[in-house]
Amino acid sequence: MTEGSNGRRRFSDKWGKHELDVLVVLSSAFPQWLTSRQIAQRVKAYADSYGELADQAAKAAFAKQFQRDRAKLADLGIEIESRQPEYSSKSDGQDFASYRLRLGDQGLVRLHFDEEDMPILAAATFLAKSLKSDADDVADKKRSRFASPANSPTLGLSALAPSIGTQSIPTSLAEAVQTHRFTATVRAEDDDETVDVAYEDSDDLAFYMIMHPGVRILNPRAARDSFARRLQAASQFETCDNSSRTTPVAVQERILKPEVEVPPSLHPTHRRGSGSGQSSSEVDRRLRLMLFLSAHPGAEYSVEELADRFIGPTHTKDQHEKAMKTIRKDVNTLTTVSDDGEIAGSQFFDIDWDLLEEEDVVRADNSLGLDRLAGLTPQYLSLLVGSVRYLAKSTMLPDDQRQAADSLYERLLAALPHIEGELDGDPTTLALTGYELEPDSMGKIREAIRRKCPIHCYYTNGAGERKERWFLPVDTFIDEGAFYVVVWNVLGRHGDLLKQKLETFKRADSRSKAPQWKTLRASRIAEVSVVDQPVEEEIIPVPPISELRQWNFKNGSDVSFITDSHDLAFIDDLHSATIEPWDEGDKVHLRITSDSWFVAFCIAHARHIVAVSQGERHEVKSSEDKDGNVVETVETRPSDVAAAIRERAQREIEGLHRQEEEEARLEQEKLKREQEAQSYVAHTTSAAPFGGAAARSRMESDHKPFTRAGM
Repeated sequence: MTEGSNGRRRFSDKWGKHELDVLVVLSSAFPQWLTSRQIAQRVKAYADSYGELADQAAKAAFAKQFQRDRAKLADLGIEIESRQPEYSSKSDGQDFASYRLRLGDQGLVRLHFDEEDMPILAAATFLAKSLKSDADDVADKKRSRFASPANSPTLGLSALAPSIGTQSIPTSLAEAVQTHRFTATVRAEDDDETVDVAYEDSDDLAFYMIMHPGVRILNPRAARDSFARRLQAASQFETCDNSSRTTPVAVQERILKPEVEVPPSLHPTHRRGSGSGQSSSEVDRRLRLMLFLSAHPGAEYSVEELADRFIGPTHTKDQHEKAMKTIRKDVNTLTTVSDDGEIAGSQFFDIDWDLLEEEDVVRADNSLGLDRLAGLTPQYLSLLVGSVRYLAKSTMLPDDQRQAADSLYERLLAALPHIEGELDGDPTTLALTGYELEPDSMGKIREAIRRKCPIHCYYTNGAGERKERWFLPVDTFIDEGAFYVVVWNVLGRHGDLLKQKLETFKRADSRSKAPQWKTLRASRIAEVSVVDQPVEEEIIPVPPISELRQWNFKNGSDVSFITDSHDLAFIDDLHSATIEPWDEGDKVHLRITSDSWFVAFCIAHARHIVAVSQGERHEVKSSEDKDGNVVETVETRPSDVAAAIRERAQREIEGLHRQEEEEARLEQEKLKREQEAQSYVAHTTSAAPFGGAAARSRMESDHKPFTRAGM
């Protein structure tokens, strides 16, 4: 037993692996509970430092060290639960607490992952951990400091796919997770599927809600109330004009917006050693290696393969040799991990040394019960499915990685029916504002494009009006994280091809063909059906997508709005806007290419906007002069976007009222059922001739299932 100069017990662990010993001791004993004394006797570093805990000083020193180790394991994803009040050095004579691993009541799901899955799996795990951690922030304040953190399920995943720890996280994902610190659960009025939306702030969530018509916030209540306040403010906007008092200056000349700073711990380039893997402690790496070998007893892995999985790819010969040397050292350390207890006898993590020395191959022959930690809980698998689905269906990743994510999503989804009874509901659907989840309408739209057929649908405009429409989609594209559809504007009111307009387009010069195209936000298109009337392929031109943005800007609307104070940060994002002081605030002038976008923008920032102009829409028209040359002229007409904002805000307020009424009705029905149940119990108990026990007995017999034997 080691003592310091002041007589206090000093902890000593020359191998640096006592945390692994603690895990093995508790794992081999599971489901039994072990007291502090038993743990101190069976973990060699504890026994060497504190002996038999024979005196108060040894007990206090052990308790302090064990709680530190317990917290460290919790940080690595291993939760140790206690059955009795934990020992306190101030409570002399108190009984020893009992401990065991918290493994849960449900079995873990084991899946096979290919090496090609690792980049997507790492990104999905990173996203799932981050969003779950943010959603649980409030609960964490009430949780014990030894409770398992949000990343706990990933240790079980590491046993199945250890090389996810060496993958790089996409920069866009790392930065998005850093800025999206809040989560709200939303649902469309005509859909049962809920979506967990991660957002930056209340303005960001409000913009998302307006750009996705018919969506309602379920929780948290604070997010719904914040959205309602913005709607109320927007419904009371005043109307201004587009005039100026001075010469407005460009927003970008006035303000230089700082870049979002990503902490080093989240930055995808933050790595140890060669810079190829996510940072992890030595204990973390050895723990993941031990779990991986335990999950595959008898399986053989070369040292080189283990180095690639747990340290990451190397780029030089020296790095390669150093990585393999590290793995050999880790394996050597694992062979000293043991349960020296009297209950299970001395058990060691056995390695086939002859195989390792002769062929440089590692094979573990004793799992020490750690194999039960390998795998995913049904709940975490559901969260992982939602995370992979988002990466497959959103604009976060490039097309090739989205296809890989879609393939992995289908395989993960196929595993869920086998654990259907262990899940509370469908897999979680995740979304991040700014990186739109692919709308359900896109499948039918792509089918129509492939078949050269029109679509029948319902389109929601900026004011929230839902109208029946026929379009001929010819292409899709992604712009600033959102899905757009390019439609050829040659269909009549009922989907028929307009011959006159078609002939005009055929005669027009290519420079004037832009008016035949429209770009529509896919999230505003619903209830899509393909009209089985194919258009001749040779008459459909190629849409000039590269020119559409410029053409949309030329045909945009000039609008203005007035703020309630100067130098507001949200104006910095309006790159083409100009600004001038106006009374107590600023007046901002800009040209918009989408009324729907401007409606969402003003409602999202309604707490700082006091007035909005009607707007002037520009329309470029083409004609031919007497010599047959194409001449473009610009016409302007009023566009009452201010009225559209107020109208949309009022529609959303009415939607919130319907939601409140429906929730109140459901709550009343629930309360009524509970009251009826309580009334039935009270009536049955009071009617019993021999008191409460007899009444309960009679109630139980009344609720027994009807069987033939009881007739």
